[in-house]
Amino acid sequence: MLLYHLKVETTETTVQVVVIAQSEEEAFRVAEIEVEKHYLKLPEINEVTLLERKAIHKATGFVISK
Repeated sequence: MLLYHLKVETTETTVQVVVIAQSEEEAFRVAEIEVEKHYLKLPEINEVTLLERKAIHKATGFVISK
């Protein structure tokens, strides 16, 4: 399993999403699903960009800054 840090751009905003997945394809799919679940009104997703990928180890994490 890997930890993925993705940037999701919608028509109204850009959000950072962190997911655990076995492949990049699964990570992109899970990121889109999580964004859709987060909003009451379904946003139009323009682009999803992979920013970082890390193997999961004890105490693995990302620093996310604006």
